[in-house]
Amino acid sequence: MTPEHRRLLGSPSTRRLPETIVERFCKLACVAALVVMLIVIGTDILTRSLLNFSFEISDELGGYMLVVITFFSLSVCQINDSFHHVELVQSRLSPLGRAVSHVIFDGLSLAFCVLLLWQFIRFEIFSYDFGDQAPTYLGTPLWIPRMAMAIGALALCFSMLRSLAANITALRATWSGEGSPP
Repeated sequence: MTPEHRRLLGSPSTRRLPETIVERFCKLACVAALVVMLIVIGTDILTRSLLNFSFEISDELGGYMLVVITFFSLSVCQINDSFHHVELVQSRLSPLGRAVSHVIFDGLSLAFCVLLLWQFIRFEIFSYDFGDQAPTYLGTPLWIPRMAMAIGALALCFSMLRSLAANITALRATWSGEGSPP
């Protein structure tokens, strides 16, 4: 078994995959959304306290930026292996058992993510077709902020595919290291 395969089968902190342009874009979008949120909320706080005036859009824009951060960060978390793991169970498994559990979990997670992506795309299409608008001061067409959910889910599916491929590679290496598959 090569050091790369040991790394993929190791503890969660060592199972990270290198970032691609998709994860870098998502990370930059999260940073940009956080900066926009800080500027909008900070401006609203200053105008309320100093001028006794509010633009009345900070809640809406802050909510939209929170959606962007939430959904765009999913693929970055997947690649960096930042999601929760049941270490108590994983540590008691053999390397082959760990490899099999990683492949099964990633396969099921990918199936769920594809289903979620399909539903987000349907939701996006319905929002656009029906012309849904936010009942707020800005009157934002809701397909715009809802697009972040579909794009984030698509990026997560891409990252899940990469994780699954890496775990299948590690499983094959484990099988070849421990003999034939059971």
